[in-house]
Amino acid sequence: MTDQIKSRIIGNLGHITLSRPKALNALTYEMCEEITKLLVAWENDPKIGAVLIDGEGERAFCAGGDVILLHDSGKAGDKRAENFWRLEYSLNELIHRYSKPYITLIDGFVMGGGVGLSVHGRIRVAGDATMFAMPETGIGYFPDVGGTFFLPRLGMGIGQWLGLTGARLDAGQACELGVANAYVPSAQHGTLIEALGKAELDGSDGAVSSVLARFVKPAPQSEPIPAAVKAFSEKSVSAILKALNSDGSEWATKQAKTLRRKSPLAVSATFEALKRGANMTFKEAMMQELDLSLNFLKTQDFYEGIRAQLIDKDRNPKWSHDSARAVTDAQIKRLFKRAAKPPQEFLP
Repeated sequence: MTDQIKSRIIGNLGHITLSRPKALNALTYEMCEEITKLLVAWENDPKIGAVLIDGEGERAFCAGGDVILLHDSGKAGDKRAENFWRLEYSLNELIHRYSKPYITLIDGFVMGGGVGLSVHGRIRVAGDATMFAMPETGIGYFPDVGGTFFLPRLGMGIGQWLGLTGARLDAGQACELGVANAYVPSAQHGTLIEALGKAELDGSDGAVSSVLARFVKPAPQSEPIPAAVKAFSEKSVSAILKALNSDGSEWATKQAKTLRRKSPLAVSATFEALKRGANMTFKEAMMQELDLSLNFLKTQDFYEGIRAQLIDKDRNPKWSHDSARAVTDAQIKRLFKRAAKPPQEFLP
């Protein structure tokens, strides 16, 4: 049992709280391991009718994973990064196929690993402070934890916009796009948990929905997503940039500027991964992500992005390419080559 999460059973509800508030509840190997054990045990326990997961503190549900560990492991050439990804992706798959209602209270930052813990579950409740993003291209990486599966299913234009630029969604936008499928004011989250704990939860979504209905409110008003987002439906990164430039609006200009700051290699790989993921099963997409993750450990941009953003914090990465146009098809193909040794299962 790790002290990085708290778990308890309230009536028929299994309740997990991520408990690293000073680290914005970022996921560690030990947390993934403990959450997996609890979910497996509770799925097989007839007394548990639903599972709820939230984050401690007011700032974040979960703002990512242990990126520094991945960086250090890649530099050292050991198995820590691979073991972490195998366990985390196994947990993502478990959540996606979980047979009982899986409820996430995604208040505060929901990024990276926190996205993998939430969006694959069936009931995703936003709060007032919800801030969703997949910012991986800014560290020379790609939106993993199932991002290559769920992002294109938001609509390819929206998915590529979020995946390529790392754009942030607030509570209203998250509900509008389906990242969250309910909004409950943050002040009511504790009362909602109490009500679920007192309810007769029988393993059906209906039992949870009848409780949730007493708390759900209309989502807060947000800035509408401009029609210019359709530029992200273009057939290449270069075409996206051309369409944004042609649009000429303030929003489009800002997106193009953001896109040009990201790792050209990571942006190009992300674009291709989302295209492929649109036609994959969840498990196929996760297998692809494991290969991609292991291959990114061999790139300059992965280490340079983490150095610039999280280690030296100079925010001035020296990417391996000047633009996405300079990235070759052969370089992208190498990132998608089989890297995980068979049998290509997730668990270490």
